[in-house]
Amino acid sequence: MNLVEISRLSVVLGQQTVLSNVDLSITPGEIVTIVGPNGSGKSTLLRAIIGAVTPAHGRITRQPGLRIGYVPQKLHIDPTLPLTVRRFLGLPTPVPEPAAQAALTRAGAGDLMTRPMTGLSGGQFQRVLLARALLGDPQLLILDEATQGLDQPGSAAFYATLETVRHELDCAVLMVSHELHVVMAASDRVICLNTHVCCHGAPEHVASAPEYRALFGSGTHGALALYRHEHDHVHDETCGHDHDHSHEPAQ
Repeated sequence: MNLVEISRLSVVLGQQTVLSNVDLSITPGEIVTIVGPNGSGKSTLLRAIIGAVTPAHGRITRQPGLRIGYVPQKLHIDPTLPLTVRRFLGLPTPVPEPAAQAALTRAGAGDLMTRPMTGLSGGQFQRVLLARALLGDPQLLILDEATQGLDQPGSAAFYATLETVRHELDCAVLMVSHELHVVMAASDRVICLNTHVCCHGAPEHVASAPEYRALFGSGTHGALALYRHEHDHVHDETCGHDHDHSHEPAQ
């Protein structure tokens, strides 16, 4: 059974159509990445899946009792708050010390328990957010530009952690990212979004698709070859050649 099944999803914010007739399914254990230009509706799609945005049309079906962990794009913490990593993980629901330590260790931040949140580097902060998302033992981990602001080695290390988490928890990972070459290597399936689904499938397929190249250029295909790892399973691949690409800019 799919963890999430989305059928003909449309979202309207104000007077603007942000998502139009999006179909998407997420199966257990896979890593799916959503790529697309700014304003293409990527973050809105994630927010719709977690229930923070109400669709105008279409349907989102979640597996009953589905446990979702969410890592937001940005999180501002008042620098005047004396908030340690341990206290942060216990908000708003207290978390036993062993569970907090286990989540931090799994996220690659096992030595940060007593550190102040405001003293963390960008990479450390993102790993703490990942640990927080792992506290509920998620079946689906959703990340919105989780490596934004990190350098390339930091991003690669973070994606390697996600690969380990996926195997240890047997959870699916759905993420949005702008780092095309690294994301392509880390993904089982890529969805190219520009208000609607332009193209989707295995990374090699998407990287060579005309729709993808029209949005990002052909240079990313060469970068893909440098980072791609092998998979032992096959995904359905579809290119939406019959889609109308004339949409209003999305938020």
